[in-house]
Amino acid sequence: MADREKGGFWVGTAAALFYPLTLLGRREYRHSERIPRTGGALLVLNHISHLDPVVDAVLVHRNKRVPRFMAKESLTRTPLLGKILIGSGGIPVYRGSSSAGDSLRAAHQALREGKVVVIYPEGTITRDPAVWPKKSYTGAARLALQNDVPVIPIARWGTHEILNGYTRKFRPFPRKRVVHSVGEPLDLSPYRGRPLGAKVLREVTDLMMDEVTALLAEVRGEQPPATRPDED
Repeated sequence: MADREKGGFWVGTAAALFYPLTLLGRREYRHSERIPRTGGALLVLNHISHLDPVVDAVLVHRNKRVPRFMAKESLTRTPLLGKILIGSGGIPVYRGSSSAGDSLRAAHQALREGKVVVIYPEGTITRDPAVWPKKSYTGAARLALQNDVPVIPIARWGTHEILNGYTRKFRPFPRKRVVHSVGEPLDLSPYRGRPLGAKVLREVTDLMMDEVTALLAEVRGEQPPATRPDED
């Protein structure tokens, strides 16, 4: 069995804070052994609550890896969370600015150094009333195609019932079930080596989110919508 990846002070601080918070829900992990124990990996998840990074970090940490989150730059300016994010190797995302490219460069570097990068391709919490994933940005596809690392789709469900990011309702009781379902690594071989044009990036983005949505549909026991909502 692989040894735990070393973190440091801020990873330890995050663990001390985040593990107790996950007790707000009844955790259920499906196929978490599919998260690679060594080497670089890109974890692709849906986004339904501001509680997501907490429970997702614990999922990865329980599998003896240190998650490097790609998160909105504004989060780095929050008093404690910002220090934890940067101190634990998080990657600020500067969308729509001259620094936007720096985010992807930092993520590329982390993957090439054998780190686990966690990304929410939707960019923000879905506003879909039925809480299905919305149309996603293509940065995750670029990372997936330009790095020879496993790309793992993961669906998470239940955090929105504890903390709703848009209504600001916090309902810890009764305890809700929070499920992570980890999929098999995606086969992107048909796309590797092709020019990274808009068409390829969109196809791979949709492929990743289709897999996440299929996992989510299985957890929910429901059929997803035929088309993905576009909130931009």
